[in-house]
Amino acid sequence: MKTTDKPVTAEQLLNATKAEVWKAITELDQMKLWYFDNIPTFKAEVGFTTRFNVKAPSRDFLHIWKVTEVIPQQKITYNWTFKDCKGSADTSFELFEQDNKTLLRLTNNVIEDFDDTIPEFKRESCQAGWNYFINDRLKSFFK
Repeated sequence: MKTTDKPVTAEQLLNATKAEVWKAITELDQMKLWYFDNIPTFKAEVGFTTRFNVKAPSRDFLHIWKVTEVIPQQKITYNWTFKDCKGSADTSFELFEQDNKTLLRLTNNVIEDFDDTIPEFKRESCQAGWNYFINDRLKSFFK
């Protein structure tokens, strides 16, 4: 993924209130149920940083997240980097009320080019990952 690429996006209309969706994307106990189950800690506070490992076919990826923007029940953004890998992206989760439900719009915007010789850093892999988390796991979380 490169800075010249369009952002990767995923949207899902969820059968939940904005408050319920906000909790699912910002409260650790709920995040572990649909997102990464090994996140050690998380706070929806600007400047908060967390690290956790994810094993993939090609290697282990130590995820490093730093929260950069918080508008309660509207938007949270955090920066993603990976230990010993070049690249950086900002990922935003935005919430919108729609027909007594909540539309979640995820935008993954590359800030520094990733090494696209690593399969997990290809655009297709990123899009598939966000589709899985937002359109499968999070949607199922609210059924």
